[in-house]
Amino acid sequence: MSKILEKIKENVVAGRLDSQDEGFDGMMEGQPGVTELVQQAVEDGLNPKDILMEGLNPGMEEVGRYYEQGEYLIPDMLAAAECVGEAMTILKPHLAGENIQNRGKFLIATVEGDLHDIGKNIVATMLKGSGFEVKDLGTGVSSEKIVNAVKEFGANYLGLSALLTTTMVRMQEVINLLKKENIRKDVQVLIGGAPTSVAFAEKIGADYYCTNAFDALDKLNKA
Repeated sequence: MSKILEKIKENVVAGRLDSQDEGFDGMMEGQPGVTELVQQAVEDGLNPKDILMEGLNPGMEEVGRYYEQGEYLIPDMLAAAECVGEAMTILKPHLAGENIQNRGKFLIATVEGDLHDIGKNIVATMLKGSGFEVKDLGTGVSSEKIVNAVKEFGANYLGLSALLTTTMVRMQEVINLLKKENIRKDVQVLIGGAPTSVAFAEKIGADYYCTNAFDALDKLNKA
């Protein structure tokens, strides 16, 4: 791995978006962060696919391991995901001509009545970086709008998030409406959020319950 790709990975793990970030040890301010390093790699003529597959993705994989081991908390994971999201914005026009596998269309939303979006944003960012075409409808989205978007976007996958017991019932509404519109068979439904569970996913007829963004990716890799 080239030195700059290793630095990109290290800065993703440290959650350093740019040179203004101090890093975990408080000593890295002034050094290039992920956005500067990715831009420099592009200008140096590195293959954008290599930047993604050898710099950004390994960084997020390491973040995932730290999170699963309890060494990282949600803010740490969110900082790393933000780095990858901004890096993908830089890389997107350069990736257009590369042979990056399109792994399908993923629609994601926080259901009606719920405005929590941290987990949803992390999932959306990581899926973009893993080859999915992602459309994020945002928070507090009605069941009708979600189902209409599934049809318009031609989604292969639908991610539903809820952090409140009072709003998780909306997930059942969405699935019922997908059935009513005769498109349930065309889309795999993944749910997540603190009050949800494997049992709840089975009860409402969802395909997968995901504990976090890394779990979602793992299930999609096996789908």
